[in-house]
Amino acid sequence: MKKIMLISIVMLCTVITNAQNTFKAFIKDSKEIQPLQGATVTIKTINKSTAADSSGFVILKNIMAGKQEIVISRVGFQDKELLLTFPLGSDDPIEILLDEAEKENEEVVITATRSSHSIANIPTRVETISGEELEEKGNMKPGDIRMMLNESTGIQTQQTSATSYNSSIRIQGLNGKYTQIIRDGFPLYSGFSGGLGLLQIVPLDLKQVEVIKGSASTLYGGGAIAGLVNLVSKSPKEERELKFILNGTSALGLDASGFYSQKFKKTATTIFASYNHGTPYDPANIGLTAIPKFNRFTFNPKIFFYFNNKTTMNFGVNATLENRIGGDIKYIEGKADSIHSYFEKNKTNRYSTQLSFVHTINSNAQWDFKNSVSYYNRSIQIPDYTFSGVQLSTYTEVDYNYKKEKSEWVGGINFLTDKFTQDKHDTIIPVNYNQSTIGAFVQNTWNASKIIVLETGLRGDYQNDYGFFLLPRISALFKINQHFTSRIGGGVGYKTPTVFTEDGEKIQFKNILPIDVKNTHAENSYGGNFDINYRTGLFNGKASLSINQLFFYTQIGNPLVLTPIANGYFQYLRPNGFINTKGMETNIILIYKNFKLFAGYTLADVKQHYTTTTEFPLVARHRLNNVLVYEIDDKLKIGLEAYYFSPQKLNDGATGKQYWLTGFIIEKIWKNFSIFANFENFTDTRQTKFDTIYTGTITNPTFRDIYAPVDGFVLNGGLKIKF
Repeated sequence: MKKIMLISIVMLCTVITNAQNTFKAFIKDSKEIQPLQGATVTIKTINKSTAADSSGFVILKNIMAGKQEIVISRVGFQDKELLLTFPLGSDDPIEILLDEAEKENEEVVITATRSSHSIANIPTRVETISGEELEEKGNMKPGDIRMMLNESTGIQTQQTSATSYNSSIRIQGLNGKYTQIIRDGFPLYSGFSGGLGLLQIVPLDLKQVEVIKGSASTLYGGGAIAGLVNLVSKSPKEERELKFILNGTSALGLDASGFYSQKFKKTATTIFASYNHGTPYDPANIGLTAIPKFNRFTFNPKIFFYFNNKTTMNFGVNATLENRIGGDIKYIEGKADSIHSYFEKNKTNRYSTQLSFVHTINSNAQWDFKNSVSYYNRSIQIPDYTFSGVQLSTYTEVDYNYKKEKSEWVGGINFLTDKFTQDKHDTIIPVNYNQSTIGAFVQNTWNASKIIVLETGLRGDYQNDYGFFLLPRISALFKINQHFTSRIGGGVGYKTPTVFTEDGEKIQFKNILPIDVKNTHAENSYGGNFDINYRTGLFNGKASLSINQLFFYTQIGNPLVLTPIANGYFQYLRPNGFINTKGMETNIILIYKNFKLFAGYTLADVKQHYTTTTEFPLVARHRLNNVLVYEIDDKLKIGLEAYYFSPQKLNDGATGKQYWLTGFIIEKIWKNFSIFANFENFTDTRQTKFDTIYTGTITNPTFRDIYAPVDGFVLNGGLKIKF
């Protein structure tokens, strides 16, 4: 009996011992080596789990001996699976590093700042639209990028023509002429070629869109006073990519686009082609087009050469051809008479080449060579008047990049030419110009410590008409802890004058006199911004919250204003004073399981300080951006949007009405294709509902400022196919 009891006690002790194994670990971010509060550790065999505390520490007790499968997970990071045999060899906690999730928080490398840092580690504040967000926004407007940018905080696209639909970008309330749009680092949309630019860029072949708010002239020269938009094209991946999108609208519009890329042994290629069609559309029944009739063809082939593991080259061609006509519906339909005779015709031929050559010297250094040649021919015709001309521009750059463990240097020189020749249609003095700019720049990014990254830059430009400009810039990133980061920065900028602004576009550049170069100075600016970002996990890692608060200020000196003078002519004159914008942007992102909520607020206080101080026209002082998305990975996406615009001061002294814009989008996804539908502006907000868009007669209309949509509710939907 005693032997049986002794054996039983030994067996019981063995069972108890086997059940008392303990697992201890610290869960950290693999990049920053920072604790991941809320990370969940689960033992799959017994379905037992716990969450990490604020130091990333977890402890699980009473684990049976033997092999156990353990899963570590957290929102925004890749799951990690471990197969451990208990008892472990040591009672000390083990360190487990989680990598950021490829899909949700894929590392975004920024190219607009000329350095090779990821967005999380760069001092200059850069916002990106990339990955799935870019695809979702592309579903809403597959034919252009206007809506994509308009739905970002601090950015407002301003429609400059009631009938042709032309638009420009306003960053933090400043005129579109102060925003520079580039493609892969090439300035292809400046001056005359900026006209219709937003409406002629199809998003299917874009990898990401990068936005720098505030002066970026130190990086790319004149023009980027309010900010910079860099359109980054897709490049070939290891796997072949073939995508098509077919979209139709309730306004009888059509978009058909295709993108192909493939790598071979020593070469690769990308090919993009699209056709976009618009039917004249007048939802208000006022006899004028809210959406014009247009046909546009785009073809962008590019070839890549991989000479060896150190030297690569690519060469691409962009071509866009478009005919666009807006105005009186009856005229466009071929029913013109003495009353129905107003029209605005735009014919555009846009061609450009881009050449890039990269040579890696060693693991720390490389040099790049870039060149582009752009040809832009556009004619604008209204009754009794035609404006047309050719812009020919070139851009050449050589830069050198040297990277060490704690710092990175970028330096280079570039040369820009820009020549416009107006076709002679009447006796007015042509607005021809021939500008050239040579510049040199240097930039340093220094990891001063684990919590501070400093970026400084200096540029010097010599412009043939307006002389020399010195452009310093400084930015700093503070990694306070795993929850808080902050950026502060500022710089100076300049803008060389041309007649091609949104104010000139509104009147088709009719009766505008050339810039008086001898008596005109280049516009100049200085400004800065400060932001703080908070990120944390919620509900034991089941949700994540991100809050970004930005404050900004920019002042523009020597502003040029289009001013009416004698005999119906206009001239750009410099009033005695300046323009400034100040305000803030708030962005909140909350992710819980399959739901993502984005809420944004913009306060833009823009004033023009001349003889008296007045509000700058066409700026919504208050804006709200609200987006709620429900997504099941690779199966379903549903989005609901609501945007608020406060009253805006108009150029005629009136005040526009406040309004809301709404949208609903749904996409069902299968392995190789998806179908989508977008109910844009389903509450049918239109300026023609609560205000007028022109005065005078329909034969000779005088158009007012367009501050709200004129097309109203438009349903679009289509099919996406990928192989």
